[in-house]
Amino acid sequence: MDLWVLNLLNGISFGMVLFLLAAGLSLTLGVMGILNLAHGSLFMIGAFVGFFVFSGGGSFWVAALLAGAIAGLVGLVLEKAFLGRLHNLFDAQAMLLVGVVYILGNLGLWIFGPQNRLASPPLSLAFSVRIGNYTFPAYRLALILIGTIVFISLWWLLAKTRIGAIIRAGMDDREMTTGLGVNYGLISTAVFSLGAFTAGFAGAIALPMIGVAPSIAWDILLYSFIVVVVGGMGSMLGSLIGSLFIGLVDTFSRALFPDIATFTLYTVLVITLLVKPSGILGRKGILQDMERL
Repeated sequence: MDLWVLNLLNGISFGMVLFLLAAGLSLTLGVMGILNLAHGSLFMIGAFVGFFVFSGGGSFWVAALLAGAIAGLVGLVLEKAFLGRLHNLFDAQAMLLVGVVYILGNLGLWIFGPQNRLASPPLSLAFSVRIGNYTFPAYRLALILIGTIVFISLWWLLAKTRIGAIIRAGMDDREMTTGLGVNYGLISTAVFSLGAFTAGFAGAIALPMIGVAPSIAWDILLYSFIVVVVGGMGSMLGSLIGSLFIGLVDTFSRALFPDIATFTLYTVLVITLLVKPSGILGRKGILQDMERL
């Protein structure tokens, strides 16, 4: 029984990391109609920055915030210099972003080498909590708490503020929102930068769990795609549900059926696409916009 509880907590903590990553991807896709293939690279940038600062003696939490800020800045430059000029040019966006992934991946390989690098949890969380006959790292419990705080903050931003109302209106009808005098281009840039920030922040705080290597960009991107498909585009609650579900499926499948763990994720993806293509809580307007691209 204790092992089931430990795997449950492991799945939830991994799911919270996936939420931090996928929330930004879901928002970017919903607000801008851009499938950000470089989102995993922003995660990688944040992880490398966090590793460099933390291993150099800096605070783990300062490293995480700095990692998010630098990833957000990279996202801002990417959106303003390139993606903002390619609105509704889906093929051009995809080609550009794939190129960005390879460029950033090779830069990471050149600077840090191919090996996977792990970091120790911060000293404030370098202890374990007893659960039955086993112990569970306090660091992973902190990940659950951080993910919960970020979810509440993003939900409040989208559901309870004027900016959130504008974002939701633009998701449903961008032309009408722009016609009302809203500078939706500025909103899109801010959302893209916020999504990049959360990806970089996730990369840094996940270092003790996942580590970082130049190849992680594609691997983590796959997880975030599956989460967005399962949870639905443009929904914070959908992203949370999808992230927790995928985190639990991945954790339990690796514990119970390690040989087919990856297959189970693809199975979930296929079933979702067949049964409910818009995802658990996806916004239908966004799906219709994507079909027109």
